[in-house]
Amino acid sequence: MLAPTAMIMADKATKQHVLSARPAARTTPERPPRRRNGAMRRLTVRALRRLADRLEPGPAASVPRTT
Repeated sequence: MLAPTAMIMADKATKQHVLSARPAARTTPERPPRRRNGAMRRLTVRALRRLADRLEPGPAASVPRTT
């Protein structure tokens, strides 16, 4: 059975949490996203493509069968 003190503390904590985001609360405007240079993206794409070319499996005929 719960102790009355714990129930009161839980009720107060819940009310504080629920009422913390009131519509009249001060807000900060969102900053516009930064314009990023495409050089890093192109470098990453190029590196991943080269890696994929190296790791791409060969034709099925070159794989030895175990039967």
